[in-house]
Amino acid sequence: MIIGRRNFLAGSALATTAVLAGATPGPARAATRRLRIHTLVKSPHPYNDMAAAMKEQIEAASQGALEVQIFDAGQLGQDPAVISELSLGTIDMMISTASNAAEQIPEYAIFTMPYLFGGLDGLIGHIGPGTPVQEHFEKVYAERGVGMKLLALGGSGTRNLSAAKVKVEHVADLEGLKMRTTQSPMDSATWAALGMLPVTVAWGELYAAMQTGVADAMESSLPGYNGSKLYEVAPHLALTEHTVQINHISMSQRSWDGLDAELQAIVQDAATAANKLGLDKAMQYDSELVAKLESENGVTVTRPDKQEFIDRLEPIQKELAAKLDVVEEYELLKAS
Repeated sequence: MIIGRRNFLAGSALATTAVLAGATPGPARAATRRLRIHTLVKSPHPYNDMAAAMKEQIEAASQGALEVQIFDAGQLGQDPAVISELSLGTIDMMISTASNAAEQIPEYAIFTMPYLFGGLDGLIGHIGPGTPVQEHFEKVYAERGVGMKLLALGGSGTRNLSAAKVKVEHVADLEGLKMRTTQSPMDSATWAALGMLPVTVAWGELYAAMQTGVADAMESSLPGYNGSKLYEVAPHLALTEHTVQINHISMSQRSWDGLDAELQAIVQDAATAANKLGLDKAMQYDSELVAKLESENGVTVTRPDKQEFIDRLEPIQKELAAKLDVVEEYELLKAS
């Protein structure tokens, strides 16, 4: 169930009678703790599927001791502000893109590096709960004192390139195009290495920038491209899959510490299960969206030889890692 800010402010308590499939129901009891989960996205999106799955599992397994409320589409604010609220314990959990947290956790910048991963298959086995990569970022959280506990790292789809007027099949097709980037130095260096001219444009201004020619090309997740109707101004979609979008499920350390060991285990188990669901949903959505964009929205889809892009970008990976001070994370991920 996704609820609005009004219900959040009213603070109405709901008792749950849900039980896990196949489990023997215990005695119902009033919820003693409410957990609020933030996502930044609108449905359909893996993050909201993950939040719904966590709600169902946590409420059922805790037999009413925990109630979960979901606030999607940025109802509680943008990610940087929400992270600050998590440190205070006024918001309990968030499911979002790791790069959105790079201001507070600069080490997360590593996940914007192009072609760092081979794809979505087997991703959680490399970076998810119980892996050296997740253990490393758990330590980073603690050392930086961000007031959060990392529950799970996972993947929520690939990011791909789209252009207003150019059908992209080869690296040479990008030469001289104005490429929309974020303020990330890694983004600018990546696209400049492919012969493009980086221009910084905020996400909320991207549609107009593409429409007016401020930018000729952009990159995004497929759900983001579809949900914001960017296919209207960038109808040439190239499945470069240059970045795997890494997400994190994080919890307020204060909220975590306020739970006993049994409830902590329930929350962690739900995050681990939701993490796998999110990856499955991401792969499903990516596949379905490509077909929909082609058949219903008139998008021209190309599938460039990714090796051509990799050959151009791989030599600058170490340079980018050093520039952003994420050499340790780069070497850890390469080893994994």
